[in-house]
Amino acid sequence: MRKYYIDNIRWMTIALVVVYHVIYMFNGEAQAGVIGPFKTPQYQDAVQYVLYPWMMVLLFIVAGMCSRFYLERHTVKEFVKSRTLKLLVPSTIGLFVFQWIQGYFNMRLSGAFDKAEIPKAALYPVMAISGVGVLWFIQMLWLFSMLLALIRKIEKGRLYSLCGKANILVVLALAIPVYASSFMLNTPVIVCYRFGLYGLTFFLGYFVFSHDEVIEKISRFSIPLAAGAAVLCAVYIYLHFGDNYAENPVFNCVPAIAYCWCACLAILGLTYRYFNKQTPLSRFMTKRSFGLYVFHYLPLSASAYLITKYLSLPVPAIYLIVLACGFAGGLLLNEIISRIPFVRWAVLGIRKEKKDVR
Repeated sequence: MRKYYIDNIRWMTIALVVVYHVIYMFNGEAQAGVIGPFKTPQYQDAVQYVLYPWMMVLLFIVAGMCSRFYLERHTVKEFVKSRTLKLLVPSTIGLFVFQWIQGYFNMRLSGAFDKAEIPKAALYPVMAISGVGVLWFIQMLWLFSMLLALIRKIEKGRLYSLCGKANILVVLALAIPVYASSFMLNTPVIVCYRFGLYGLTFFLGYFVFSHDEVIEKISRFSIPLAAGAAVLCAVYIYLHFGDNYAENPVFNCVPAIAYCWCACLAILGLTYRYFNKQTPLSRFMTKRSFGLYVFHYLPLSASAYLITKYLSLPVPAIYLIVLACGFAGGLLLNEIISRIPFVRWAVLGIRKEKKDVR
């Protein structure tokens, strides 16, 4: 039986990623590769502090859960093959087939063309590598999936069975290793590659949260967890608004991790309890959520760059136009690319166009 609450978490979180990137494009705190703020301070930047601590952690948890559900019906060999096609191909070959366009705008936004003259022979590969953008997520997800394939052969289901006995106190206490992992295996400069934090939460998704019994226990406390997350969010914003939330020591401070963990548990519990169902909107978005994630940043960043360079519009209008471009452009690109042979394989990991089975 399909777990609709997982589908709903995924597409709703990806929709929030689009919203986050619109605010991020004009933010005043993490300014690498963005247009930058309209003024200082910008109170709309608080949206970043609300979303950033937990949204990618939650996606890794969900990815770990889905890996478990997939492996219940498929072999490890099929798992490795499917994840390589869906994750590794788009984040490597796809860079040279399509994402180099994103690389061009990334370099425009960062001023790379103004800082140094790039030899023409090197321009294309440089733009392709610069086009990784949001694909860092699926690169890391592929790596964790390959590690899981090895661990599964060793673990033989023993750890999985043990984790199924976790109660709400154990689940809350997992915030401690999550906090510790946030200090481990973080890459310098490109701060999104947090192998410790994201790796641990992926495996927690596989071993702990894929148990219906564990999610059922969490759902009983979903309202208090949501209230706690709201309080922790307010504390975190009060203490750190104006700081660069994406770097040490802010992203892994105690308030940030406590809020992150409480928010993830609350969302898992609330969606299981109240949104474990399918609607026409959820069906539409579930099918296209991966494509929206892969494609949204190109129309979003391109529209932001062109509007601010060539037009003079009110700030609210700029936000709304860029938001609309992120959603509509991402969905449109997904519809187009998914129908083009070879390109859909390289960019989306689709061998052939699939019929919409409803």
